[in-house]
Amino acid sequence: MERQWSLEESTVVDAPPAHVYAWVSDLRNMGRWSPECRYVWVPRPPTRVGTRFVGFNRRGPFAWPTFGRVVRATPGSEFVFDIDVLGLPIARWGYRFQPEGEGTRLTEFWEDLRTEGRRAKMAELLGTVFAGTNSARRVAVNRAGMRTTLTRIAHTASTKP
Repeated sequence: MERQWSLEESTVVDAPPAHVYAWVSDLRNMGRWSPECRYVWVPRPPTRVGTRFVGFNRRGPFAWPTFGRVVRATPGSEFVFDIDVLGLPIARWGYRFQPEGEGTRLTEFWEDLRTEGRRAKMAELLGTVFAGTNSARRVAVNRAGMRTTLTRIAHTASTKP
C-alpha cells in the first residue's frame, strides 16, 4: 500500500467564518477539541504569522510535546501552522473557512512533512517511540482525530449564544 502524505476532512459549522476562525486561531482552544492535543501554550496571544507555540499531546500511555509556528493566518479564510519536534519537520496542519448558507464549511487538513532523508527517518522514529504511531498508522489516527476535532468545533458553535 502506497503511503498517504496528506488528508482533509470537513464539516459545516453553524456560525459565520469570522467566528469560527476566531475560535480555531486561538490555539489555546485546541485542547478542548482534539483527542490528542491536551493543551497549547502560546506566549503572546493572539496568534498571527510567525507566532510560535508548544503543544502538549497524549494518546493512551504516550505523551509528547510538539513545537509549532503559524505560517498563514488570513482571518475568516485560512489558518495554517507547521509542527516540528527537536527541530525535525513533522507536519503541516491547517483550516479553511468557506461560507456555506448561514454557516461555515470548515475543512481541516494535514500534510506529512517527513518526506526524505535521514531527518525524515529520525522524525518517523520519534513518532513511533513518543507518540506510539508509525507512519503507516498516522493517517488513520489523524483522520479519526480530525473528525472528532471538527465535531467538537461544530458543537462549540451550537452552544455559543
